[in-house]
Amino acid sequence: MSHPVIIQGGMGVAVSNWKLANAVSRLGALGVVSGTALASVLARRLQSGDADGAMRRALAHFPIPAVVERLLARYYVPGGKSATAPFNGVPMPTLEPGPALTELTIAANFTEVYLAKSGHEGVVGINLLEKIQLPTLASLYGAMLAGVDYVLMGAGIPRSIPGVLDRFAAGEPAEQKIDVAGAQPGEEHSMRLDPAAFFGGSAPRLTRPLFLAIVASATLALTLAKKSNGQVDGFIVEGEVAGGHNAPPRGPLQLNARGEPVYGPRDVPELAKIREIGRPFWLAGGQARPERLAAALELGATGIQVGTAFAFCDESGVEPELKRRMIRASRAGTANVFTDPAASPTGFPFKVATLPGTVADPAVYAARERVCDLGYLRQPYRQADGSIGYRCAAEPVEAYLRKGGELADTVGRACLCNGLMATVELGQLRHGTAEPAIVTAGNEVTDLARLVRDGEERYSAADVIRYLRGGRV
Repeated sequence: MSHPVIIQGGMGVAVSNWKLANAVSRLGALGVVSGTALASVLARRLQSGDADGAMRRALAHFPIPAVVERLLARYYVPGGKSATAPFNGVPMPTLEPGPALTELTIAANFTEVYLAKSGHEGVVGINLLEKIQLPTLASLYGAMLAGVDYVLMGAGIPRSIPGVLDRFAAGEPAEQKIDVAGAQPGEEHSMRLDPAAFFGGSAPRLTRPLFLAIVASATLALTLAKKSNGQVDGFIVEGEVAGGHNAPPRGPLQLNARGEPVYGPRDVPELAKIREIGRPFWLAGGQARPERLAAALELGATGIQVGTAFAFCDESGVEPELKRRMIRASRAGTANVFTDPAASPTGFPFKVATLPGTVADPAVYAARERVCDLGYLRQPYRQADGSIGYRCAAEPVEAYLRKGGELADTVGRACLCNGLMATVELGQLRHGTAEPAIVTAGNEVTDLARLVRDGEERYSAADVIRYLRGGRV
């Protein structure tokens, strides 16, 4: 089959929102929504008043009206909440989520994909992280109910996901093993979602989306191709200059003079071996130039994935003033990205744009109250009595230590959940203080200005596509 040559990467929490994916898909590329934390995104959009009515318009097409009625009663605030009022919370993900969180997660992913697919015949994908396991089943099912065409997944080894897609497509229950720190030999933990139980009867058969695994090495690509529980339909081969989470360097961690992880020859993906697997693949990380696209095709790739160039365009979810500041910094030659080995509670290196006034500013983050109230990056762990607890290295230090965590793991950690929500204008208010944003971008942000016309401080998704296809900005 024919695949899109250009994939728009799934970024942040609602950076790659439905508006961006819709715009990209209309232009013949693969628009991708970020599936990260969509339950909280939908709840906060509804509490903000859903000014353009998009959330309610999509929810009107959700196949179970009673679910929509409950969600609107719980979260929708006509006209929006007061600007000085905090958002009401949603249940945090656990191994045994209640019906309210499952409904919200399924509906949120349905909504995002439904809107991304509306009004055109193009294809749409959703990006999820293997490191965020607890909402995965509900997220995938909601996206499939809306007809998602591709599922993209990285930040781990997602061997079980192809089989989950197969079972959901058949209307059957699916299970996913969950990583639990400290689990004893022979102990296994898993989550299960039964579509028939969700519908209160028989579940519909759905179209199985194509599955693209995001990998940083030929070894991982080969492992997934051979040992996954279903078909892996292709690979996105991501280099360490890409934004967001990066794969850790192979071997012992070494830092350069700036304190960033050092990547070496062993970390360069062996494209010849990936090509031999015989599946479509796309190159990602520093590829957003027409000559890089041409080179990728010459190497046998199907195309490229581009993130950073889309992250700051008109249609992305990033707060407009943050976009303008990043474009100005790029134009002035002061844009900078730091690959932080400690910021993410996942333990993966995470790229942070060094914008003043954001989490990258040490003074700003030091003043923040340390709190974990979204919980997407919490780690399940085995408690002394065998029950499951949850901890995050970015939560209050005393709480983390009380749960058996190590003090060293808390140093330099940032609350990505709250910081990324703030980046897209959905940040929490605490005692009248706004949550600071955290902006992630790839190394190419330093040359973002190449996409911007003289005298302007903005550009569109169409400008990016035109540029990549060899047109003038």
